[in-house]
Amino acid sequence: MSKYISDRAFTDYVHLNLAHPIIYRPLEWTKVQLREDYAKYIDMMDGIDYVYRKEDLILSVQERFREKTYEDYSDFTIRYRRDGNNVEDRNESEYYKMKAHYFTYGIIDSSKNEVNKSSRFIKYAIINLKKVYEKLDSKAIFISDNKENRCKIIDGNRIECPVKYNIDGSSSFFPIDISYLVKLWGEEMIIAQKGFL
Repeated sequence: MSKYISDRAFTDYVHLNLAHPIIYRPLEWTKVQLREDYAKYIDMMDGIDYVYRKEDLILSVQERFREKTYEDYSDFTIRYRRDGNNVEDRNESEYYKMKAHYFTYGIIDSSKNEVNKSSRFIKYAIINLKKVYEKLDSKAIFISDNKENRCKIIDGNRIECPVKYNIDGSSSFFPIDISYLVKLWGEEMIIAQKGFL
C-alpha cells in the first residue's frame, strides 16, 4: 500500500469514527454531501476537505490528524512546498492554495497502525484560518527557514514559524503553535479545543 493511500485511510477513519462524533456533532455542524467530482476539485484546488453547515452558515474545513507520538507538540502544521516534484505547478503546496475557513487538527490516542483501537483525541483544535490568513498577510505570523524546530514569539507580538523538511524529501511544512495564537490574539483564533491550552 502506498504512503498516500495509507495516510488517506488513516485520515478517513479518524474523520468518520472520531472527528465526526467527538468534534463536529457537539458543535451541531452538519456535513454537506458534495458531488464526488466537486469534492475532489475543492480538495486539490482550495485545500478544502469537507463542507459543513450550521444554521445559515457554510463552514469549509481542512483536516489533519496525527498519531499518539505527536502528543507533546502544541502546534498544527501547514504543508508549504514540494520542491522535489517534477511537475513545476505542483511545487507550491497547501499554504499557497488554502481557502478553507477552518483547520481541524487532532492527535489520537493510538498509533497510526492501530487506528482502529483509538477511541478519543488526546488533543484537538479547530483553528480559525481566516484569522490566521490575516496574521500571515500582515506578517504578524511569518515563515523563516531558520533551522529551528519550533515556533517562537518575536518582539512580543509576532510568531516566527520555521520551515521543516520531511525526512523523505517529499515536501516541507511549517508549524504554528496554537497556544501562541491564543496568547497573542485571544480565543477568537480557535473555535474549539481540547488539550492545547
